[in-house]
Amino acid sequence: MDKRIDKIILDALVEDIPTIDVTTDNLFTDEVSEGAFIAKEPGVLSGVEVMKRVFELLDETIDFKIINNDSTEVDTGDIIAIISGRTASILKGERVALNLMQRMSGIATLTKKFVDELNNDFTKILDTRKTTPNLRIIEKLAVIHGGGVNHRFCLSDQVMLKDNHIKTAGSITRAVEIVKSKIDHSIKVEVEVETYDQFIEAINTECDIVMLDNMSNDLMRKCVATNNSKLLEASGNMTVERIKDVSDTGVDFISVGALTHSYKAMDVSLKFSK
Repeated sequence: MDKRIDKIILDALVEDIPTIDVTTDNLFTDEVSEGAFIAKEPGVLSGVEVMKRVFELLDETIDFKIINNDSTEVDTGDIIAIISGRTASILKGERVALNLMQRMSGIATLTKKFVDELNNDFTKILDTRKTTPNLRIIEKLAVIHGGGVNHRFCLSDQVMLKDNHIKTAGSITRAVEIVKSKIDHSIKVEVEVETYDQFIEAINTECDIVMLDNMSNDLMRKCVATNNSKLLEASGNMTVERIKDVSDTGVDFISVGALTHSYKAMDVSLKFSK
């Protein structure tokens, strides 16, 4: 497991148990229990391995058997995992494990809706940096589990020239020239455009990707028709209802901020055996 994910888990456990669990620690000592994590609604699983890691960090003696893996589609009532071991340890990790896994599964489920609506292998659904602070690694992992593709992870990964960069630099052409003169050749450069004139200027620079931001479908089709081999990304107000029409314009990527900021957490519960 990535050390960054371990840190997220450990920080969450400290947040939830800063000293002791005054309920559990005063009820149980060495008792053991068995339980099942059960889906209470249909969805795409993500965070099952993360959930397992919560209990590994809490108590290495706990046995956690995965029944349905990450990326699996489940129905109401399906068992996700079976857990057994010290009752106190299971109860202490339950909420942190569920909080992480339910949110990740919500992201994966929403991502799969977008991917399924496209129903093609040409256009890729991208996430964005509109993630929960300090939880980006697991939220972007959830996008992958739903069939999406990760855009840049952070500001260090790729050049993205947005409107304020371009205004300050003076023009799209000037902004691209400046960054290309300073960055390693392996770093991709993407330019955000909002009009057809900006698009024409962008495709005549040494950028690699052009983002068509908040454009109508007709304007995107016009850009695709006059493109000169640049990769094209559509962005702005992307919904499940609209995504197929946007894909049909011929763009390579569609970025959807909603994947990580407007999802609904999947309902999952832990039920102990008698």
